[in-house]
Amino acid sequence: KGALDLSLYPISYAGGEVKELNIGLMPALVSSYDQAVRWKKAAIGQAFTKILEEKGVVIVAWVWQAGGIASRTGAVVNPADAAGLKIRGGSREMDLMLKEAGAAVVTMPSNELYIAMQTGAVDAAMTSSTSLISFRLEELAKNLTTGRDRAFWFMLEPLIMSKAIFDALPQNQRDAIMKAGEEAETFGQEQAKKDDAAVAEIFGKAGAGIHDIDSAALEKWKAIAAASAWKDYADKGESCAELLKLAEAV
Repeated sequence: KGALDLSLYPISYAGGEVKELNIGLMPALVSSYDQAVRWKKAAIGQAFTKILEEKGVVIVAWVWQAGGIASRTGAVVNPADAAGLKIRGGSREMDLMLKEAGAAVVTMPSNELYIAMQTGAVDAAMTSSTSLISFRLEELAKNLTTGRDRAFWFMLEPLIMSKAIFDALPQNQRDAIMKAGEEAETFGQEQAKKDDAAVAEIFGKAGAGIHDIDSAALEKWKAIAAASAWKDYADKGESCAELLKLAEAV
């Protein structure tokens, strides 16, 4: 609407208003930063950009964050590890995958995770590496599954701008903004990777077991996600099904 010029925004937060945007936190669809950064120039990026522009939003910088799982009980690496646990997934789509794996899903804002883990309301929580650090979950966790090599939790958190404001600027200023956006992308991904490494170090120093997801475990999560979250998303309409198809090709 133009009331706000710029925002650094987890794009899936707007999925309730624009269903297509839920693909920005789709389990196991993106599993590495290399794959994530290819979105921008791939067909999925072009289609996604068009949807946002139709809603009055321009993507200035594509930024992705990997996430992991902090657990107050055993490590959650394979889908079988999630069975019977109370887990916070962070999105409807993550929750669908967790349910398919046999977990009891708990829905809450990330800033409530500490007290929830402290009281036993949740056994494990999925969120970005940055949030795992920010909320000091190393004080409660016995195990951490990192996103430093590969992950099924990747969130698109772009720097977005009002298209009305952007289009009203002269060309040289629009060019300068987009150039700055490219620099922000590089910086953002570097810092996200640093957080993926830092969270492992912080939790390890606190005494938690540190675990990584190998390719075999990732394929198991991907199969479960495809049968649950991906199917649910594709069933929302032709546009969602097409976006999913394009994303799978990246």
